[in-house]
Amino acid sequence: MMYDFVVVGVGPAGARFARRAAQQGYDVIAFEQGDLGTPLACSGHVSLDVWEFVPDEHHDALFQNDIRGARFHLGGADSSAHPFYKSTPISNAIDRVHLDEVLAEAARDAGADVREHHTVTDVTEHRNRVTVTARGPDDSIDVTAKMVAGSDGPRSRVRDALSLPEPDEFLHGALAFDPDPDHQDFVDVHLTVPGFFAWRIPRGDAGVEYGLAAAPGEDVAGRFDDLVADYGVDVEHRCSGLIPIGPPDTVTSHRGFLLGDAAGQTKPFTGGGIRYGMTAADAAARELDPDRPGTLAGYERAWRDALEREITLGHLVRAGYSMPTPIQSAGLRLFSGEIAVDMDKPTSLFSLDQARALLR
Repeated sequence: MMYDFVVVGVGPAGARFARRAAQQGYDVIAFEQGDLGTPLACSGHVSLDVWEFVPDEHHDALFQNDIRGARFHLGGADSSAHPFYKSTPISNAIDRVHLDEVLAEAARDAGADVREHHTVTDVTEHRNRVTVTARGPDDSIDVTAKMVAGSDGPRSRVRDALSLPEPDEFLHGALAFDPDPDHQDFVDVHLTVPGFFAWRIPRGDAGVEYGLAAAPGEDVAGRFDDLVADYGVDVEHRCSGLIPIGPPDTVTSHRGFLLGDAAGQTKPFTGGGIRYGMTAADAAARELDPDRPGTLAGYERAWRDALEREITLGHLVRAGYSMPTPIQSAGLRLFSGEIAVDMDKPTSLFSLDQARALLR
């Protein structure tokens, strides 16, 4: 059988593309190398916009806590803080593993053939097709498709096979969980990690998420131990992973394309990529015709039109993490208080609503 699309990696971006392509009547097969959502290497703190991509009936099962603002620190747990907040929730803490399961099930419901425990071992691009080999629990299978979608994470096998460039930079992230319930509606952000930050996210009955990210070469494990020791907590379920920052100049080949972390479609100022990856997946589903490889150029234009300005401004926001402490302190004092900012949209920092909030 010749599939229209083979999707490698069924995280949020891959599952979203598989769902949308299947809804359009395309034959889609998708491979995930292990259990959906594992190993966990991504924060469960998301903007409210993420709910637009999730079937309504799963909201209650995914939701963990409302977040109304953030306290920014230039020191440790006991240091003074600069609060940024809204009167209503600005974001949510969610069950991150279950999110992947829900999105994959939505793809299945749309008609995509989603297969867990299938590790892709080979991807070959031909003039008129792609071939993909996947090793399952019992045997290996060879799949032929008109196009391949690489949504297989920071160290993408598809990206390497298609000889596409890597994202500009990789950070090393680490996180773990304190199981004690915490229903606070503020996260804590510590600008104490070179080039990035550490965080504390209350997750309601699910406990508290602690994490940080830093450039490779930094002692991430040691810094993380210092973070949780500073808060005086015992954590469990430690996990870590790479965070790609900065998309490369191209994420498409002759019959292949990248989505999500594989394409560096993340927020430079937080490292999160759930919404950006699914936005790009929608662009791909909207633009691509598997019988017309030239439509890949339309995908390149569409996802960059949707995200490139936000990513560019996100780099400017991140630059503030490395400024001298007096400048950081002055900036935090200037902007602290009630805000009108969307955590996925740095452009909202320059909106009329945010200007009004500053004047207030």
